[in-house]
Amino acid sequence: MNLKNKKALCVMSGGMDSTLSAYMMKNSGYEIIAVHFNYDQRTQTKELECFHKICNKLDVAQKYVLDLDFFKQLGASALTDKSIEVPTSGIEEGIPVTYVPFRNGIFLSMAAAIAEKENAQVISIGVVEEDSSGYPDCRESYIKSMQQSINLGTKDETCIEIKMPLVHLQKSQIVQKSLELHLPLELTWSCYKNEDKACGVCDSCRLRLNGFSIAGVKDPIDYK
Repeated sequence: MNLKNKKALCVMSGGMDSTLSAYMMKNSGYEIIAVHFNYDQRTQTKELECFHKICNKLDVAQKYVLDLDFFKQLGASALTDKSIEVPTSGIEEGIPVTYVPFRNGIFLSMAAAIAEKENAQVISIGVVEEDSSGYPDCRESYIKSMQQSINLGTKDETCIEIKMPLVHLQKSQIVQKSLELHLPLELTWSCYKNEDKACGVCDSCRLRLNGFSIAGVKDPIDYK
């Protein structure tokens, strides 16, 4: 395949994991098509701002920003239902209340439609299985099953691979890889609660801060 014809549709939240995945795709010779989802999450404005700034750094020519009101109507998650508090104790049994029901399945289905239209060979998603919050839709086995379903449900000539290059990494390894690839980590956002300064105590902030701590470097974003 001619390198100029290699396209990767990258699902990008504005967070560190999906940003690293996109940078890895670019370093592998893919033209990046970026897709971002606004789903009435608490930090929607900040995440969208980060997405656009990161796309500028990556010289992304084609961007999709998709607005979904479905998740707000659904509720059932602390990220989309403000009557449910975002946990800050760091102690939760089972699936966290920040889990958004079947979010990655819905995102990947929409991404598949765009990938087929754009003739992209790859969908990139920054799921992390071993060091995540325990979300079921971040498991490698699930993502592989989605790849099979997507290829069964698209044109015969469409052949899409879902790449998840971070799925078996720890957060500290993600930080280290991000530094190696010179990611603009100061432009990424992980906090579930705040849009000005990261709270430092939600599950996502804790995972991020712990990753930087183990990697032995300071996180460049501001915390309360």
